[in-house]
Amino acid sequence: MSRGALIRQRAKTRFVGRRAQLALFTENLSKDPLSEEDPAEFLFHVRGVGGVGKSTLLRQWQEAARRADAVTAVVDENDVHGVQQALIELARQLADQTGPCREFDRAVEQFRREQAAQAEPAPVEGEVSMSSRVVSQAALGAASLIPGAGVVTAMANPDAAAQGLDRLRSVSRSRAQRRGGRGDEAGLSRAFVAELERLCRRHRWVVLFFDTWEQSARYLDGWLLSLLDEEFGPVPVNVIVVLAGRDELVEREWAPLRDQVTDVPLEVFTEAETRSLLTSRGVSDPGVVEAVLQLSMGLPLLVELLALARPHTVEEVDAGGDLADVAVERFVQWITAPEQREAVRAGALPLQLNEDVFAAAAGSEAEGLWEWLCGQPFVSGRGDFKHYHAVVRASMVRQQRIHSPQSWASAHLRLAGTHAAWRATAEERLPEAKRWKDPEWRRHRLDETYHRLCAHPGTQLTSALEQVVRAAGQDTAVLRQWIEMLEQAAQDAADADLLTWSERLRNTLADDEPELACLAALLTHSRVGPEGKSWAHTYRGNRLYLGDRDEEALTEFDRAIAYDARNAHAWGSRGETHRWLGRYDQAITDLTTALDINPGDDWALASRGQAHLQAGRYDQAVADLTAAIDSNPSYDWALSQRGEAHRLAGRYDQAVTDFTAALAIDPAYGWALASRGQAHLQAGRYDQAVTDLTAALDLNPTDDWVLGQRGAAHRLAGRYDDAVTDLTAALAIDPAYDWALASRGAAHRQAERYDQAVTDLTAALAIDPENDWALAQRGAAHRLAGRYDQAVTDLTAALAITPAYPWALAQRGESHRLAGRYDQAVTDFTAALDLNPTDDWALASRGQAHQLAGRYEQAVTDFTAAVDIAPTLAWPLGMRGRAHRQAGHYARARADLERAVAWEPEDVFSRFEKLMLDTVEGRLEAGAEQWSELLAAPTGSLDEVDARFLVLLRALHLEPRLVAEATEALLAALLGPGDVAELLNYLAELSAVGGEVADRARQCRELIVGTP
Repeated sequence: MSRGALIRQRAKTRFVGRRAQLALFTENLSKDPLSEEDPAEFLFHVRGVGGVGKSTLLRQWQEAARRADAVTAVVDENDVHGVQQALIELARQLADQTGPCREFDRAVEQFRREQAAQAEPAPVEGEVSMSSRVVSQAALGAASLIPGAGVVTAMANPDAAAQGLDRLRSVSRSRAQRRGGRGDEAGLSRAFVAELERLCRRHRWVVLFFDTWEQSARYLDGWLLSLLDEEFGPVPVNVIVVLAGRDELVEREWAPLRDQVTDVPLEVFTEAETRSLLTSRGVSDPGVVEAVLQLSMGLPLLVELLALARPHTVEEVDAGGDLADVAVERFVQWITAPEQREAVRAGALPLQLNEDVFAAAAGSEAEGLWEWLCGQPFVSGRGDFKHYHAVVRASMVRQQRIHSPQSWASAHLRLAGTHAAWRATAEERLPEAKRWKDPEWRRHRLDETYHRLCAHPGTQLTSALEQVVRAAGQDTAVLRQWIEMLEQAAQDAADADLLTWSERLRNTLADDEPELACLAALLTHSRVGPEGKSWAHTYRGNRLYLGDRDEEALTEFDRAIAYDARNAHAWGSRGETHRWLGRYDQAITDLTTALDINPGDDWALASRGQAHLQAGRYDQAVADLTAAIDSNPSYDWALSQRGEAHRLAGRYDQAVTDFTAALAIDPAYGWALASRGQAHLQAGRYDQAVTDLTAALDLNPTDDWVLGQRGAAHRLAGRYDDAVTDLTAALAIDPAYDWALASRGAAHRQAERYDQAVTDLTAALAIDPENDWALAQRGAAHRLAGRYDQAVTDLTAALAITPAYPWALAQRGESHRLAGRYDQAVTDFTAALDLNPTDDWALASRGQAHQLAGRYEQAVTDFTAAVDIAPTLAWPLGMRGRAHRQAGHYARARADLERAVAWEPEDVFSRFEKLMLDTVEGRLEAGAEQWSELLAAPTGSLDEVDARFLVLLRALHLEPRLVAEATEALLAALLGPGDVAELLNYLAELSAVGGEVADRARQCRELIVGTP
């Protein structure tokens, strides 16, 4: 055990007074929080004037809590200046006792990443990439099994997939990034409550102490009320909250909880308590005791200080003057060792102390006194830093300033120089752009500024205010630290101008937008130079930009540049704002100017790369982003954006490489995980896509966009029910998510649930009537349900919005074909092929239209072109074989159909067409066994039309008594004139072969057309 620990232990054993308050809390710890008769209290408020012993009582309560199997944490104004810092400090102390708070640690990392992302350019929000369209179109096809029904009867809209992957993704991502995304304090608070719940399962109590509440309530009061109102999740019943401050709780805010607060007012010591404490300290002379009673007025801190001075006479106690000054001075005078006495005085000058700061303040003479100082009753603090009690420090500081102004100034300048040296050391590892984000650098800068103000407030005020400008450019917590430092310096230096400014800036913290209000106040100070004013306007512009006040932001950036044309940050920020507004060329111009001023600015390089990316100039984007990565190889955001540029350029493997590199730097980078999943999705690697998207959802289960994309991956992989599940989950998070509605409609359509598809797509169109993809999807659903006119109406509406929409043109062509309007079908397919000449499905479908119209040579030409594009697909080859057969070119037909069957032996369509060729060539008897095998095949995997068609064939060949029944069943399932024409062509071929099968085919034909 160290000497300091021994001193502190002995101080606890000598704790006198407050027995009733200690008993109150100790007894409460023994109660059941769920008891109906006498439940444990959960909310305490200790209040009283400064020096009355609130902090001392809290330390005793904390010890009592730990003896009762509680984990505890304490924060006060010296530890924190905002909710984030408070939560981190509380979690740190809890973790020291129980082990890591992993969920909270992950939330902190997420918060910090997303806070940092606000300083980076927002991702692309551009149009769908052509590469996305091409790959989606290639990947989304699925062959139909009914002869003549079309190669992609269940094909999804590739344009829509690309738009869902590009446009919607970038919009939601950039919006979240611009406003800080999920990097808000609510997310941290939810994670903190989750840790409380975990700890409460393992320990009897978790007790959270908030000291100096009169100060910290400024930024924690609203948060604590929200916590207790369970806005961040259910708070376990065995959590106790203790507040300690000088003032009563604000009635208006705390009224709903007033009955739940256990009020613990601390009065000054009674005469008996004062006498008891003095007796325990060895002060027994009646006259001295009476003098202490009168001078201290029972204030515990002063009683303790006077008692520790061991006075022997009344004169040693009462020398007149301010009672605190007297008590402190008497305590200091009691210290007989000169080096200890001077160490106590020197230790009062810094705002906060650790051993290094104490050594710098007290000098070599104080070597070895740190533990001794920490054991003094007026020194407290947790973690890395200690501090004097405010009453004691104020007295010591005041006396040193008044009694020796020169020594006062010299001591502060010495400390300022020490912090400046430490700051310079920190700068060796920090690029300039990252210094204000570094807590250690900030602390040294703040302490240096404080000490310079104390030494020479008049000459240092302007420099200090310019530092406040920079602090306002960070966040409210950092700004509050600087303003509180100014307040402390104003009080300690007793400087009127400094006090006026500190009060003026303190008032800005009450504004709804404190940073903007503070910067506006600073801009009125004539002594802030052009560079400082340029930064003030820059930071105002940044705040306005983040608040969606873009034009106001541009005005501020213009003013910043007018004050200092060399302010690269102002140029870059103005460029970023232009980029957000879609003014890419202006953005690139401004960012180029920023890079001319500061060529090594990796942020400006990345931002310019982002502007090129959004403008569709992917190679230029890659060049800039590569330069940014060369400058900063650990720049995971730039790596991910270069991956995005490769993805949009259709270079999916390079995209995956970059996303993987970004994830090697930050494995919890959810956006990079989701983006890599998207690259796999567009490359047709659906299982890998699902893996990445699932990992992204593990990091953020409520990300509706990622849920939607995983749904898309399942849909493209043919897992339609899984797709519907994910898309439904996305819609539960955001019911107005029209892309998810439309995508779920597409999944229903591909699963042949056409009415459900139409319902979802109609709902999506109610949100966005101009959604050409949803219109085209609904048209396709109507087509597959046999509603050809409604299909044509929707597809025509989609084409009115986007005339160059090849998929919609092809779908409308297919609708016309199935409706028997072959010339209109050919017109639409031709228009689709003019836009995309390599669309094998459109070529084959146009060939079908020609074939049904009896134009076999044109049909063969189209089928041949489709085979040339997709030489390994059996379906267009089988279609060409059928055209040859119907044109009477049996040798060519046999060559095609035998190749098709060889490629896909299990393909029902190819096998059927080959058997039809055998039949029309007079080989019915020879092929009887093959017909039997084909017709006996299970029909469970076929759609209704395919299955009923096979049933009719079975009746024609094997079960003649069922011909009429099978014909009627097929007619009920056939969806339009095109299908009927297709069937009649087959029956005509069978009618010509002779024998019983021909008779039955003619009977079937008569049933269909109603004539002999």
